[in-house]
Amino acid sequence: MRILLVVGVLLAVLVAGVAGWRLWSARNAPPPAVAVDSTQTGVRAMTLYFADERGDSLVAETREMIESEDVHGLVSALVVALAKGPARRGTGVLPPGTTVVHAYLDDRGLLTLDLSRAFQQGFQGGSRAEELAVGSLVRTLGANVPEVKHVLVVIGGAPVASLAGHVPLDQPLDIQDWP
Repeated sequence: MRILLVVGVLLAVLVAGVAGWRLWSARNAPPPAVAVDSTQTGVRAMTLYFADERGDSLVAETREMIESEDVHGLVSALVVALAKGPARRGTGVLPPGTTVVHAYLDDRGLLTLDLSRAFQQGFQGGSRAEELAVGSLVRTLGANVPEVKHVLVVIGGAPVASLAGHVPLDQPLDIQDWP
């Protein structure tokens, strides 16, 4: 009788363990792969701003880019395109490797743009280069994301006073101030 009781308890523990393992495995399993239907993906003309050849002002370049369904995806694609530089004329002003860590757009039109540390660490230039880099970002975002009214740039999750000491970044930048 005692053996039956021990066997019954062991069997119950084994069944509970297997059930718990299956439940844990199901929760931690990767989501099933979903095929992307590229026929449903939209392409849109986007306007990117780069420095002109002399470094005096910004020039526009239009590119066909895949549309993103969310703000983070759209802003990330724009910043990556800016960091790669122009395809035709002009000069890129964002340091290579600059990416978006996070992008959050609130209901008042404030885009908090958290850029990778490469944006600040790779920056080389003086006051005009800094103005062109910030202007390139702000004008590109304003031209392609109409909901954005202001941009607050942070780097690596932390607020920064400026990129290199010339353009204040500790307050939101008004899109309309960067025509």
